[in-house]
Amino acid sequence: MAKPDRISPSPRGEREPEEETGIVGNNEDDDEDYDDEEEEEEPEPPKSRTRESQARVDRFKLENLARRMQSETVPLRVHDVVIRGNTKTKDFLIEAETAPLRDVNTMQDLLNAASIVNFRLQALEVFDSVKITLDSGPPELPGTSNVIVEVVETQSPLTGEFGAYSKGEAKSSTFEGSLKYKNLFGYGDLWDGSLAYGFDHSAEVSAGVYLPRFKGLVTPVTARLSLLTQDRLRFCSYKERLMGVSLGLFSTKYHDLMYNLSWRTLTDPSQMASRSVRMQLGHSLLSSLKYTFKIDRRNSSLRPTQGYAFVSTTQLGGLAPDTRSLRFLRQEFDFHYAVPLGFYRAAINFGISGGVVFPWGMGFLDMPSPLPERFFLGGNLSPVCTLGGPSAFWGFRTRGLGPTELRRQNRSSQNGENANIEVDYLGGDLAVTAFADLSFDLPLRWCREKGIHGHIFCAAGNVAKLTENAHGSFSFQKFADSFRSSTGVGLVVPTSLFRMELNYCYILKKLDLDRGKCGFRVSFSTSL
Repeated sequence: MAKPDRISPSPRGEREPEEETGIVGNNEDDDEDYDDEEEEEEPEPPKSRTRESQARVDRFKLENLARRMQSETVPLRVHDVVIRGNTKTKDFLIEAETAPLRDVNTMQDLLNAASIVNFRLQALEVFDSVKITLDSGPPELPGTSNVIVEVVETQSPLTGEFGAYSKGEAKSSTFEGSLKYKNLFGYGDLWDGSLAYGFDHSAEVSAGVYLPRFKGLVTPVTARLSLLTQDRLRFCSYKERLMGVSLGLFSTKYHDLMYNLSWRTLTDPSQMASRSVRMQLGHSLLSSLKYTFKIDRRNSSLRPTQGYAFVSTTQLGGLAPDTRSLRFLRQEFDFHYAVPLGFYRAAINFGISGGVVFPWGMGFLDMPSPLPERFFLGGNLSPVCTLGGPSAFWGFRTRGLGPTELRRQNRSSQNGENANIEVDYLGGDLAVTAFADLSFDLPLRWCREKGIHGHIFCAAGNVAKLTENAHGSFSFQKFADSFRSSTGVGLVVPTSLFRMELNYCYILKKLDLDRGKCGFRVSFSTSL
């Protein structure tokens, strides 16, 4: 674990505060006054008198500097930034992160810039500690300061995490492990490999690298190889295997641009898939560019009580000349807003999300959209902290509502021996969801200290098909009339890693084939 960050004065205690802060002043008269007072009041030996008088002068100057910084700006500029302690990390990497220090004009700006630089260097994850010292500049350049940046490179570049995690909604568990090696080549590069295996027959193996600065680029660059296998037989009669590479091209606080090139294979081991699923079985090439704009001004992602958040994601597929390349355009958005009520930390959270996907190219109106890229609603997750698009829905199981199609029937079913009718949930090309959540503190003090609180919620949403000429029979009135809805009350236990909810859900409206029912649900949601 990294040591606490420090921004400290110069370690040379014999120097005056003028040199410590880079503020040069003229206090000779004050020095003489203090010396005279010492001589008149306490005729002590010269060394003792000099030491005590100097301490008084130093204390006076520090107090005077503090008063000046509170009442007025103190002009100051940085003469030089000195980097120490890096034996493996390249100088240019640290210099790029310390650039804000060179653009200051006042002492106040310098302190703020030092805090920002300290945070940036710690965020690289390659230093055990970072210490920034503000020293005086050259005597011939008054009003200047030198900044000394001392870093301690990590002594344990190899770290690992392993654990087993339970997914309450999916009634399954996963085993996950990861290894990370830091600063292998001195560029702040982070190399990692991960493995995840689910008892629902899903598995993922991936390896990647993160470069905070590459060839002078101002944004990080990421690359990742992955092999993913997902079992969708319970919902849609297919298994998906995805092997490819993703490249993070541009990433800032609000913007993210990523390219993905993957070879996708859909299979049906059960031989029970519906006609719509069978039409999409086989191999395909996914070559897509994905842009995400995200702004989150909420005071908390797990229990927001004020602020707003907005996410917009645009994905364009088909950026390859291969005839098996999936050509589609997918757009989704999500908006959340929290309003504090002023008592018991009560707040109302509103949210609305929507998305649309459709193929492009010659005769696109007759073509189906790619099955894995469609919108699927349901899942015992919390829409409050699940930010990204229409997906979570209280009271409905994973992929538990939307357009369906009958699966192929086996011989026993055809002979009437089994009356159960199984369907494939095909998802939709248009999805809209909305929710409202009232959260409030419980009267028990212990619950308030632990962050445990109650909430009352309601949700509504729908998903519909538009492709394969289905748009001709689509109407907004029919779409609105078929909205599903649910409500409920529950207990929320937030932690540093996830949000756990124990809810009682009541289904207000559903269709015959929807998989949703009233009752208690336990869910674990992470902030996305």
